[in-house]
This record gives sequence, C-alpha cells and structure tokens, in this order.
Amino acid sequence: MPTAPNVDLLQGTLDLLVLRTLRTGPQHGWGIAQRIQQISEDVLRVNQGSLYPALHRLEHEGWIEAEWGSSDNNRRAKFYRLTRAGEKRLGEETASWERLSTAVARVLRMA
Repeated sequence: MPTAPNVDLLQGTLDLLVLRTLRTGPQHGWGIAQRIQQISEDVLRVNQGSLYPALHRLEHEGWIEAEWGSSDNNRRAKFYRLTRAGEKRLGEETASWERLSTAVARVLRMA
C-alpha cells in the first residue's frame, strides 16, 4: 500500500482543523492529532511540533480553553475545549476557507 504524502499544513489551516475538531467536544492534544488524521483518511498528519504551538496560540486568542484531566489510559493530560469566541472564529474561518478553496478550484479548472 502506498504511503500518504507528507502534507504540511499552513498555520491558518491547522487552526481551522483544530477548532473544528474541538467542536465535537473536549480533547487532548494527541487525540486532536489522531482525529484529524483519521477523518482525513491518513492524508493529514499533524506533528506535535506544529500542534502544541497552535494550541497555545488558540488559547492565547481566547478561542479555546484548557483544563487538566485524565486520559483514557489514566495519564494526566491537558484537555482543550472550544469557547464561545472560538465558535464564532470557526464560523468565520470556515467561510473564508470555503471562499478560498472555491477560488482555487476555479483556477484549476480554467481552460
């Protein structure tokens, strides 16, 4: 089976994916990365070196909040959840992404 290409995510794209993942409920960092990989069918792989700075940035902006808890294997983990401001930002970023992806698709289809 061929391996998936290593797809580097732009900062804004990673923020959007993290916010969307947290919309389904609180999650720890490793869980966020696994969920994105699973939903993208292994196309998108978020490395820890990108994920944790993004989580800190999103927390600093007030779009997510963090709280310590226990993971499924009873390890201490920081769980992140979407805030009301994060919900609003997710809506804005989703609309922006849809405009951008539509524009790129138009250019790719031009004769």
